[in-house]
Amino acid sequence: MPGTAHTVRDVMTHAVVTVSPDTAFKDIVRSLHEGRVSALPVVDGSGRVIGVVSEADLLPKEEFHDADPDRRTQARRLADLAKAGSVSARDLMTSPALTVAPEAPLARAARTMARGRVKRLPVVDGDGRPVGIVSRADLLKVFLRDDAEIAGRIRREVVAFLFPGAESDVAVDVTDGVVRLRGRIRDRSLVPVAARLARAVEGVVDVRFELDPPVDDAS
Repeated sequence: MPGTAHTVRDVMTHAVVTVSPDTAFKDIVRSLHEGRVSALPVVDGSGRVIGVVSEADLLPKEEFHDADPDRRTQARRLADLAKAGSVSARDLMTSPALTVAPEAPLARAARTMARGRVKRLPVVDGDGRPVGIVSRADLLKVFLRDDAEIAGRIRREVVAFLFPGAESDVAVDVTDGVVRLRGRIRDRSLVPVAARLARAVEGVVDVRFELDPPVDDAS
């Protein structure tokens, strides 16, 4: 069977800076600045993640600090107005927090970020305690994988798996993450399967086929 895909644990940042619900506004800003991050998990007294406070949660303080918004703005942005008057992580944070397990595949983390429209996720253990942080940039690290390494995995985990004994009939070339499978595949019904398995290999940007005609159709 094809090898196991990379998980969140493989790409996450292990050092986690957290704040408590009672952390003051300026201390949150300081932690963001010193940690060079855009968001921080908020943990309760047991160390469990209960929310996330981000730069976006802090910006209303600056937006509304020198003027009262008009009634239309008040009706449209009650949540931002509430945060503008908040002084601690308890009232600033977004809760419940979107989190991911360290064993989760990278695709699941990417879907969670996309659907939640967030840039990073706290990585939590079975008890909900933070063990890392995974960001969009972390997920993109897989596309830095060397073309030769990708080609080797495709040969071992796709070609040899689907076409045992006929590996010499299928050549694998990878350039800038784009996989090309060339040669003769006797059972064309396996082409969609090969494409799906190849795309599941981390670092693959696209999969293309340049196949010879089946033996029976060759002139």
